[in-house]
Amino acid sequence: MARIRLEELRKTFGPVVAVDDLTLSIEDGEFFALLGPSGCGKTTTLRLVAGLERPTHGRIFIGEREVTDLPPQARDVAMVFQDYALYPHMTVMENIGYPLRVRRYPRAEIERRVREVAEVLQIADLLDRRPGQLSGGQQQRAAVARALVYQPQAFLFDEPLSNLDAKLRLEARSFLKHLQKSLGITTIYVTHDQAEAMALADRIGVMDRGRLLQVGTPLEIYRRPRNTFVATFIGSPPMNLIRCRFHSAEAVLALEDGQAIALGERGEALRRAFRDGEPLWLGVRPEHLSLAEGPGPTHLSARVYAVEPLGVETLVTVQINNERIALRLSMDEPPVLREQVWVRVPMERALFFRENGELAL
Repeated sequence: MARIRLEELRKTFGPVVAVDDLTLSIEDGEFFALLGPSGCGKTTTLRLVAGLERPTHGRIFIGEREVTDLPPQARDVAMVFQDYALYPHMTVMENIGYPLRVRRYPRAEIERRVREVAEVLQIADLLDRRPGQLSGGQQQRAAVARALVYQPQAFLFDEPLSNLDAKLRLEARSFLKHLQKSLGITTIYVTHDQAEAMALADRIGVMDRGRLLQVGTPLEIYRRPRNTFVATFIGSPPMNLIRCRFHSAEAVLALEDGQAIALGERGEALRRAFRDGEPLWLGVRPEHLSLAEGPGPTHLSARVYAVEPLGVETLVTVQINNERIALRLSMDEPPVLREQVWVRVPMERALFFRENGELAL
């Protein structure tokens, strides 16, 4: 196990900046998720840590060693790829034992370790099969076993669950979290799935266009996103953003369709943060919105656009002028399509972002 530090890490491919001066510290034994959309630089960052790419600038430390210029085999890390990268011509036993074989471990030691880790991962009865004879979940466990067999200082996972079906993904997620906590091995986990990152990670780093936008625990990032990108990337459905204009004298937020939301006790705080007439984004999570019986100072008139029953709750999308916002409701009789409803916006739960997307309040 080891702490991982990245200092002013930069990687360019010609004119394209894939990783832009990234500085990050991942603690010993921590499960850290790098989260972001495709092309944001998260996989490139992982490949830099693994030694599969050389940085254009910056330094990488694993434990107390600087490994920036070391080859992959000298870094003592294990990487699990999105497609598992199992050798199709080898048996499961040969695949798992391969890292030990290239390090010239004795054959008896290789077999002992392979069987030991296969028992832990419940694939001991599959050791004589080839990857093509395994299910997706079994292949995933074989890939993890190969990473685990020589007890590295760090695990590097590159979207290892993306090829699994929904049920198997949930099972594999629980398995990975339990395994990592049991072993205490420092882990960097790359994913574009925010639910996966929230469920697995001790901390999350959200990336976009090569830059690290925010680092924090799942709840910190969910409750206090630093900008509208993070706000709308975390959460399913994501945070609603409603374009408004601040009217100081009346202490209201005016929407483009003429409706207004009273700020109540938060009016004074907004006077300190925004100029009169300044445009802003009002952010509120779908689960914090509710339906009201009629007009009120914080109620907005809307029309039902879509109703999606999800079992324990119902996802309702409503349209306010040209904007659509989502509500997560626990109710037996949800509204119907095109019905006019009133939506209560709780000011005590709201976040306020500047027009440029940065959190202001």
